[in-house]
Amino acid sequence: MNSRMAETRLFAGLPRVVFGCMLSVILLGASSGLAVTQETDVTKIDPNMAVSDVSVSGIAWHDPREKPFRLQGFKWIGQDRVYRRLPLTSDWTIPPKVDNLANQTSGGQIHFQTNSKKILLRVTLASGRPMYHMTQVAKVGFDCYIGPPGGQRFKGVTKFEFDAKTYTAQVAYNASGDLVPLVINFPLYNGVESVEIGLDERAQVAAPMPLDDTRPIVIYGTSITHGGCAARPGMSYPNILSRRLNQEVVNLGFSGSGKGEPEIAHLINEIPDKSLVILDFECNTHESLRELLAPFIEVLRNASGDVPILVISRIPLQRDHVEKTLLKRRALRDFQKSLVEKLRTEGDSRIFFQDGETLLDPRWADEATVDGTHPTDLGFLMMAERLEPTIRWILAETEAGAR
Repeated sequence: MNSRMAETRLFAGLPRVVFGCMLSVILLGASSGLAVTQETDVTKIDPNMAVSDVSVSGIAWHDPREKPFRLQGFKWIGQDRVYRRLPLTSDWTIPPKVDNLANQTSGGQIHFQTNSKKILLRVTLASGRPMYHMTQVAKVGFDCYIGPPGGQRFKGVTKFEFDAKTYTAQVAYNASGDLVPLVINFPLYNGVESVEIGLDERAQVAAPMPLDDTRPIVIYGTSITHGGCAARPGMSYPNILSRRLNQEVVNLGFSGSGKGEPEIAHLINEIPDKSLVILDFECNTHESLRELLAPFIEVLRNASGDVPILVISRIPLQRDHVEKTLLKRRALRDFQKSLVEKLRTEGDSRIFFQDGETLLDPRWADEATVDGTHPTDLGFLMMAERLEPTIRWILAETEAGAR
C-alpha cells in the first residue's frame, strides 16, 4: 500500500517536475551535459545530398533477420520471414482493415553493435500514399539511436526522394569507430518489403546488448498507438517506452481499426511469455466499448492466465472543449475504471487502470497534437513520461506477488 501511494505521488508530480525539466533541456538547451556529450559531427550527412550521392563503395550488406542482429516487434517473423505485425495465416479471421495495416511496420526495431563508421540502409517499400499530417520520414523512413540502454541518443534518419519506393541512405555515422550499440526503428505507416544494413566491409558486427526484461510488452490500440503523428519513427510512444524500459514493446496499434475484435485478443494470446498487455482502444470504439471491453479481457484471461493487463482510457482531445463530448469521455473513463475495479473485486489482482486524462499535461495539452487528435512528439513524450512509472510499478508489483 505504501509503495502504491509513493508511486501515485511520483506520478502526480511528473507534469510539473520531470516533464518541466525535460522541456527545459529540449527547448532551451539547458546545461545538463547534453550539449557537451553530443558529437559535433552527428551524421556527417549533407542534408541537401541527393539519394544518388550515397556511396556504397567498400560496403558489405547484411540481412537483419540473421544473427547477430536482433529484430523486435515482429512476433511471427520466424514462421513467415516477412516484416509484418500479425501472422500471414491464422486460425482466427483477421478483420480485413487490420490485416492490411499489419503490413505497416510500426514498432519494428533492429538491434546490434558495430564499429563500422558508416551505417547505411538499402530499402524496398510497399506502395503507400503520403499523409497530410505526417512527415515522410515517419511514414516511410527509418531512424537510428546509438548508445547503451539508458543512454541512447538519436543519431540520424534516412533521406530519400519524396515518392521513392526504393532507396539507399546513410542513417548514421559512427565517428569514433568504436564498437557501439545501435537501434534502428522501422517506418510507422508503410510496409517494408526488404531492408539490408550496409556496414564497412571490415567492420565488426556483434550481438546487441541484453534487454532488462526479455518478456515483451504488447500494446493494442488505435492510430495513436500506431504512431500517428510522430515526426519520425523513434518518437511514437511505444518506441519511446521501449528505449526507456530497455524492453521489447510490440506495437499492435491499427489506425482507425482498433475495434476490440475478439480475434485480435486470440492473436495476442499467441505471443509467448508476455510481461504486460496494454489496452488503449477507446478512441476507435466509443460507446460500443461498453460491450467490447469485458469480452476482450475475458479472451485474454482464458489463455494468457495471470499476465498483467493495463486498461487505458483515451487521452484528452481538442473536441473535449465541447462539454457534451467531455462528459461522454469521462463517462467512458468511469466505465473502464469501474470494470477494472469489479474484476479486481472478483479476484483478478493483475488488472489495472490508467486514466488517460493524466497522460497529457493540461498546461500544454492544446499544443500536443497535430490535428486535435493525434499527438506530436511533444504529446508522445508526455504519454511515455507518465506511462513509464505506471508500467514499472505494475511489473514490480506483479513480480513480487509471484514470489
